[in-house]
Amino acid sequence: MNRDQPAAGIGDSPPQPELHQLADAAATRALGRLIASRWLRYPTEALPLLLLKGDLGAGKTCLVQGLAMGLGIEEPITSPTFALAQHYQGSADSRPTALIHLDLYRLEQPGAADELLLQEQEEAIAVGALLAVEWPERLSRPPEAAWMVELTLQDCSNPDLGRLATVVLPRSGTEPDHQLRDGRQHPWGHCTDVAKRGIFP
Repeated sequence: MNRDQPAAGIGDSPPQPELHQLADAAATRALGRLIASRWLRYPTEALPLLLLKGDLGAGKTCLVQGLAMGLGIEEPITSPTFALAQHYQGSADSRPTALIHLDLYRLEQPGAADELLLQEQEEAIAVGALLAVEWPERLSRPPEAAWMVELTLQDCSNPDLGRLATVVLPRSGTEPDHQLRDGRQHPWGHCTDVAKRGIFP
């Protein structure tokens, strides 16, 4: 053993991003369901929020629909662009669940976006909700230890060609060390590791 090599699980190196090829809206929702299932296994005292990046029409709200399905929420999920935030309740794994869908697109001032996020974070902590945030670029800085998904259309002129999802899910110290993929073919498409790169500059 190399004594200069840190032990496994020790250190501050960032998690490896994963690249998911999503063929269609159903595949995007399936990825959302999988992320929700992992979130449900996360320690309740340190539930992470989820940051969603991507241009208009990239599939962010579609992914949130999958999150809601994974949380057992039956209400229709729509973009909260004009309402800024939508709150939902459901049930999964014999426990109540909640989802807060926040869209910061209309908030051009970082201070306003930061204040709204803080309010919704407090509510999410109080009710144990998964907080999904669209357009986190509006914030003055990304929250630490947040989960992140970046969606990119394969062809902006033809959304039917599918999209790429770059997923970064930092784990807690008590969570099993695993990624969303296991190297096999999944319902949402082929998944493979990509080189480490930051979601935010």
